[in-house]
Amino acid sequence: MAGFTIGFGYGPRAPFATDPAASRGRLNPEPDSPTRTAFQRDRDRIIHSTAFRRLKDKTQVFLFDEGDHYRTRLTHTIEVAQIARAIARALALDDDLAEAIALAHDLGHTPFGHAGERALAAAMAGHGGFDHNAQSLRVVTRLERRYPEFDGLNLSWETLEGLVKHNGPLVDAAGRPLVAPDRPLPYAVRAYAAEHDLELATFAGPEAQAAALADDIAYDAHDIDDGLRAGLLTVEGLRDVPFLAALIERVEARWPGLERPRFINEIVRHVITAMIEDVIGEAVHRLDALGASSAEAIRAADRPLFAFSPAIAEADRAIKAHLKVHVYRHPRVMEVMHRAEDVVRRLHGRYWHDAAALPEEWRRGLEGADEERRARRIADFLAGMTDRYALREYQRLFDVVPELG
Repeated sequence: MAGFTIGFGYGPRAPFATDPAASRGRLNPEPDSPTRTAFQRDRDRIIHSTAFRRLKDKTQVFLFDEGDHYRTRLTHTIEVAQIARAIARALALDDDLAEAIALAHDLGHTPFGHAGERALAAAMAGHGGFDHNAQSLRVVTRLERRYPEFDGLNLSWETLEGLVKHNGPLVDAAGRPLVAPDRPLPYAVRAYAAEHDLELATFAGPEAQAAALADDIAYDAHDIDDGLRAGLLTVEGLRDVPFLAALIERVEARWPGLERPRFINEIVRHVITAMIEDVIGEAVHRLDALGASSAEAIRAADRPLFAFSPAIAEADRAIKAHLKVHVYRHPRVMEVMHRAEDVVRRLHGRYWHDAAALPEEWRRGLEGADEERRARRIADFLAGMTDRYALREYQRLFDVVPELG
């Protein structure tokens, strides 16, 4: 790391960046592309997938009919990818890999955001559970059906590893789950790891760690933006978070009397810039201390090498705590989400007790299937729904239009 400098273009990669030419390959071997690296192909396959297109009609925080300017799961994903690329480029990582992981990280999300996930996780409690991160892996390894030779997208090992482990190792050295020690790993992870070892006891590579931080930054910034637009947050209330108070004062001093839309944008822009710059600086500090000379050294480290500094980590916690109280748990949002949970819960119950209610292509092969297989098929179908499709299915099956708002 001695002498390493931050870069802003397409220069040589850092020695600890993941080298696409040295990729560990794909579960199903394919010839190399003459025009694209392995990670560029992964990114392109994700963008062209059906699951990626469906993200445009999946809830982030606010439902699609509450306004055209609020984030959807798709616009959130695009913002995460942009921030991941910014961090990766500045640190001379493989920005195509960082972008691919960011673009795929939410493909397994249910309709209605975390409300739909809560309902589906409860319904699947006795059948291996449900987790949107694990479902993202299932989407790209099994559920997408675009190629004649294999199910899924047949992504590179490094992209799959980053998708599964971007938040850290899943098991300890003895194979015991780390996140929920009293429960087995999510079904989709266990099923895939049985045929393709993603080294679940180590940290992910540098690009995946950058993508994970990009997700945090995007959440903080765009939920402040959407919360202010929705009237759930106030600028005065944001001053309760010291980090935000300092940024607000800076904007007010530079542009006194700035009109509200521009003022909100400046706050959001300052949040993103400050957090990206902090991640870059902290990464340089940690990489220099480790003397990391390869992506493998980063995987083998005993802590993430890409992280917020202690001060910004505290600011991130404070922002999320403020958002939890004033946005995510706001009575207006909670009322809508409770109704959305009920939609998913009732749809699951109907499909479980009446398989004929499923579309024909999803019923195929279920006759005589055991409960685990039937439960997983229903979960796959429900998780893939957009908000609009879930509401249409509800109307079809129960002959009533659910009122969410």
